[in-house]
Amino acid sequence: MSKKDAALKNDAPKTTAEKKPRKPATPKKTLTPVAQFPAPAAVPSREEIARLAHKYWQERGHVHGNADQDWLRAEQELRGRAS
Repeated sequence: MSKKDAALKNDAPKTTAEKKPRKPATPKKTLTPVAQFPAPAAVPSREEIARLAHKYWQERGHVHGNADQDWLRAEQELRGRAS
């Protein structure tokens, strides 16, 4: 084979068998399903808490002095419903 023939052979496109093999694909990371995480607790609005606390006050016969307890009870009740 002459030098010219060798040069032409080297310039020829490589066949499929002569190409470098590809790297194996990197395994994909598996994602954790959302259902495994607890849902964030919804924060009730002040208006919702106030309405329920007022209802508790009415149920107690409009007795004053327990507004803080009514408020906390209403807040806990609404947070419990959301979760």
